[in-house]
Amino acid sequence: MEKINRRSFLTKAAVGTGATLALTQLPGTILAAANANDMPIGFQSWTVKEMLSKDFEGTLKVMAGMGYKMIEMCSPKGYAQIGFGKFAAMKTADIKTTINNAGLTCPSCHFGSAEFADDKIDETIQFAKELGLTQMICSTFWLPKTATLNDYLASADKLNKAADKIKAAGMQAGFHNHEFEFAQLEGELIYDALMKRFDANLVKMQFQTEVINLGYKAAEYFKKYPGRFISSHLSDWTADKKEIAIGQGVIDWKEFFAAAKTGGVKNFFVEMNFDKFKDSAAFIHSM
Repeated sequence: MEKINRRSFLTKAAVGTGATLALTQLPGTILAAANANDMPIGFQSWTVKEMLSKDFEGTLKVMAGMGYKMIEMCSPKGYAQIGFGKFAAMKTADIKTTINNAGLTCPSCHFGSAEFADDKIDETIQFAKELGLTQMICSTFWLPKTATLNDYLASADKLNKAADKIKAAGMQAGFHNHEFEFAQLEGELIYDALMKRFDANLVKMQFQTEVINLGYKAAEYFKKYPGRFISSHLSDWTADKKEIAIGQGVIDWKEFFAAAKTGGVKNFFVEMNFDKFKDSAAFIHSM
């Protein structure tokens, strides 16, 4: 089992208030606009894991009340020691029922790379099917800092193998980037090397917009690799790299959503500190 602190590198930031008022006053109109623009909006469970652990049903209803329609879970077993231990003790059917009763769906889940290993993949797929997933995302390979490009490519080969089984089970495998895939190794950007190595029919990408802080725009990658993406984690940032509610930072969201269609993105999951969720949903739904 992997011990992961996948958000340790993210910073905290400020929040706006104007869009929040718009959401509370016009929820039906806002949601209709989102549907018209074909933008289903969900949230990633990682940043609210403490709230979910304390009050699963209540937190889900709070998020649904903000206009979110989906939750992306983290694997209860793979993340048991970093905030999701409560869910490892629950029956998968009960997790699914609680999510659905709150008016949400759960199409996607993050898994540790070890859960895609030959001796774990069948168990992981069974859990995914019971939860009703359509997407199984490898949260990253978590290789050591001394890893070579060949180490990354070997990990990509292993995920391709697992993804073949996932496809046979009727689901889509995906890979989620962090900042460290946007580093150079042996004269090549790791992310681009992985894109070459992944089987385009078996592994789709989940793009994390935070890498705007390194100068990489999601929209450019959606256009560079059309049809290669399944979802995206949304966050916004100031020019001095502080997290801020979506629509208040440096990312051009009209460009982002237009390019996302080219990229093939199906789902959008906001992943920010809790105080950013309401204003972020309001902005996205008002576009």
